[in-house]
Amino acid sequence: MVKKEIDFHDYIASVPDFPEPGIVFRDISPLMADGAAYSAATDRITEFAKAHGAEMICGPEARGFIVGCPVADRLGIGFAPARKKGKLPRETISVSYDLEYGEAQLFMHKDAVKPGQRVLVVDDLLATGGTIAATIKLVEQLGGIVVGTAFLIELTDLHGRDKIKDYDLFTLLQYSGS
Repeated sequence: MVKKEIDFHDYIASVPDFPEPGIVFRDISPLMADGAAYSAATDRITEFAKAHGAEMICGPEARGFIVGCPVADRLGIGFAPARKKGKLPRETISVSYDLEYGEAQLFMHKDAVKPGQRVLVVDDLLATGGTIAATIKLVEQLGGIVVGTAFLIELTDLHGRDKIKDYDLFTLLQYSGS
């Protein structure tokens, strides 16, 4: 039996004017709600991780967990979360990064990544690249080697890949504009 290729675009809902007018929100909820599509998307990122010899998966709060945890599980490796302030109970490191209007911080436990460990950084969406660049900095501060980045969706018109251009990048889907 021949497997039909999944068009992942069919599982992304485009929501106009959310969270504010002029923005088209790319909602991954329909993808997650369909077991076969979610599994196939996870398989594609897992293949990328395996090809890059990932020994740890890392993802920022919260949708990076949704993408990264099933990949880590399939590979039989760990997952290291990058979280917002006050969410991790033990000793942490942090990095600040710029948002469109202000600044944010991400934190990781000091022992989340071992020196020399090969890490794939994942998230649901690559937009401006600030969050993923901050996550990469955290991994590297801990001595990890970032072997690549992987996303379900890339918003190409926001040029996020420019901030992470030194890293191998995988995206399942790309969107430009609305």
